[in-house]
Amino acid sequence: MDNEIKNHYPVLLRAVLNQLWGDRSDWFFGVNMGIFHTTGSSPRVPIIPDAFLSVGVPRFKNNNKSRLSYVLWEENYIVPLFVLEIVSQTYGNEYDKKMIDYARLGVLYYVIYNPDYSKGDKHERFEVYRLLNGAYQRLQGNPVWMPEIGLGIGTEVSYNERWEREWLYWYDSEGNKFMT
Repeated sequence: MDNEIKNHYPVLLRAVLNQLWGDRSDWFFGVNMGIFHTTGSSPRVPIIPDAFLSVGVPRFKNNNKSRLSYVLWEENYIVPLFVLEIVSQTYGNEYDKKMIDYARLGVLYYVIYNPDYSKGDKHERFEVYRLLNGAYQRLQGNPVWMPEIGLGIGTEVSYNERWEREWLYWYDSEGNKFMT
């Protein structure tokens, strides 16, 4: 992580998810955590997204202990449904290598957010992709509904931690933002 804001977005999303799904025990939201998998060059080399969401796994592992990493073969090969990458000052292959890696892994929704977007960039500030036949197809809208997860994701300018800027939020199927 090369700047402070990259931590704020996933932590806010996780906090809201904890409010929404607090009574559920079948999901896990990881932040800056390695995903160990067998689709890369070596199962010892993880892919590390800024955030990811898996549904159908225990919220906590073995006696409420936290995970040190997300190891697919220890999670019944349940691949995260959602991955978030936040573009930072140092380009991290979000639009090419990571996109290929997440598609190979089978991540259904891939979200790329560029908080320091400028018109010179080749992409938009907020892009959501859905895996279709092994390749990512860009979805339009803000927010974007993800029916397999039962959540939408989008952006809105508001205050969080006394800081006014554009933030990422979860939304319902009608496009209403879930409150923080």
